Amino acid sequence: MPGKGADVCGIVAAFATTDGVIDKDQCERMLDRIQHRGPDDTGVIALDSAWLGHQRLSIMDVSGGHQPLADPDHTTWIVGNGEIYNYRGLNADLPDGLVRTKSDTEAALHVVMRTGPAAVRELNGMFAFAMASADGSGLVARDPVGVKPLYWIEDEQVTLFASELRAFDVEDRPRVTSFPPGCLWTPATGVVRYANPVPVEVRPAHRAPTEGWDDDVLGELRDAVVTAVRRRMMSDVGVGVFLSGGLDSAIVAAVAAKEAARRGEVLPTFAVGTENSGDLAAARTVAAFIGSDHHEVLATPASIETALDEAVEVIEHFDPALVRSSVPNLLLAREASQKVKVVLTGEGADELFAGYSYMHGEEFDEPDVLHAELVRNLEGLHHLNLQRCDRTTMYYGLEAREPFLDTDLVRTALALPPEWKQRTGGRPEKAVLREAFTGWLPDEVLWRTKEQFGDGSGAGVVLAALAAAKADAVGGGWVGEVPTDGWALRSEEEVLYFEIWRRHFRGIRPTATLGAFATA
Repeated sequence: MPGKGADVCGIVAAFATTDGVIDKDQCERMLDRIQHRGPDDTGVIALDSAWLGHQRLSIMDVSGGHQPLADPDHTTWIVGNGEIYNYRGLNADLPDGLVRTKSDTEAALHVVMRTGPAAVRELNGMFAFAMASADGSGLVARDPVGVKPLYWIEDEQVTLFASELRAFDVEDRPRVTSFPPGCLWTPATGVVRYANPVPVEVRPAHRAPTEGWDDDVLGELRDAVVTAVRRRMMSDVGVGVFLSGGLDSAIVAAVAAKEAARRGEVLPTFAVGTENSGDLAAARTVAAFIGSDHHEVLATPASIETALDEAVEVIEHFDPALVRSSVPNLLLAREASQKVKVVLTGEGADELFAGYSYMHGEEFDEPDVLHAELVRNLEGLHHLNLQRCDRTTMYYGLEAREPFLDTDLVRTALALPPEWKQRTGGRPEKAVLREAFTGWLPDEVLWRTKEQFGDGSGAGVVLAALAAAKADAVGGGWVGEVPTDGWALRSEEEVLYFEIWRRHFRGIRPTATLGAFATA
């Protein structure tokens, strides 16, 4: 049966020094700007030296779980965004009667209160949370990979935190930076790293590449994926899957469909694309094979063009690869939010198994170099795919969960020899992952050539044409120009998207808050 847990939401927090004064009106404005992240409930606690605000999307403990949550003596409060998947084990070690709700956020509160800030490393999940006590102490923490977003302004008098860039006042934007994943902050210590995005103990196993993998390896990998998917189906409300028709989301859907069937349920799946697009066709094939309740969103050139400005604003980014995928993602999230509150996605698999085409160029022929590139990509996900995935779903009050970024699965995948992730001997990318799920999907999907989501959905072609037309109309773009606190714009598309982004987020520094894909 589904477990009980937390709510994904938006948070705002402020902490003042002895010389600082918190502007409560400013905090209220910041919370209002991210109301879309939690349309079900709003909660605030104002202390002498701290302010916590919470916008709630009710996924777990729907009738209870209002935040900020307090300890029994009402000395410490917490607001949390995300899911802590090992909360049952944490609760089991707490005194009887201490836990009063079914919220995993409450487990984090008690664990940290009992053993201190270092207890954050015991949490397995995706989270950004803030705690404040009446005695002036506090704690803010973000999960190791940065699945859940968090930004901040560090100040000598008042330090501010929020879930999205849009939360901050215009005059404060130049001071906003991304809070680093795997770190915690307290008023006394400042920023302290408690975990790395990629566990430091992970090193590729040095098996001879000619040996290849065996059934034991495939079974271990398959079990890790299945466990990660099951863990993320924890919910008191409907869970679906964004099914692009590509390998990664198809594997997630196949596993989730089996788990849903075990519960006596039918898994909802959602796909988007232009008419006759490859993604829609492949998604239909998968849905029929796994027996899901399948829903489609037909994107048109008109709907894609109409959604472009909104998509750039919603994802708070202008990288071309992100925008191409965010437009169909936004259309899909709007449809899915009418039927479920949680969706599983395939994010992270390309970073674990070398799914990007550029990774198979000559510069990555050396296995250790390829492994280092996979690690670099995982460490930057919070500024790229995870940002797009979080924003497009939360804009419609929908939570996305990424099984491939499960801590245990990351360890399993990165321990595989990088030689196995190379396209040697004529095998396709991600061959070991494909083979691990033989029989779980139709062969034509299991061995389908990878397409970027924006391309497979058909949105990429439409958006490239829009960018080209825009460049022609103004006599060419300014490809190569370096915006203030940004990077050299690499294509006509990036110029177009940056112009839109700058209208909405003027003052935000890209190099302090965003990332860029290796190729545009």
